[in-house]
Amino acid sequence: MASIDVLTSWRDVMCDAVRADGPDLSMRQWSILLTVYLNPGPHTVRALAKDLNVPKPAISRALDALSILGFIKRVRDPNDKRIVLVQKTPDGAVYLDEFARLVESRVEEQPLGALYG
Repeated sequence: MASIDVLTSWRDVMCDAVRADGPDLSMRQWSILLTVYLNPGPHTVRALAKDLNVPKPAISRALDALSILGFIKRVRDPNDKRIVLVQKTPDGAVYLDEFARLVESRVEEQPLGALYG
């Protein structure tokens, strides 16, 4: 059953990430981090909340945690000081690159059909 293969591969990636001694991110934090890094900005709390269909306070709490880890930073919009922009950081880029390598290594171990068929 293809869904079992996909879930098994996903579990293997998650276990590799836990073993890698990095931070344990929540699914919400992952969603925000990947949205900021993979989608064009500018990113704001309001836009992230709308995109993920999550309340703004929940986005703010997740951003607090990601900021403490150094994976994102908040800066005031130079054109409108009321708006806070969410931006990428070098540490966040390194973290995602390392995670992508974990995923790639698991994909290389599996026959392509097992992951997508």
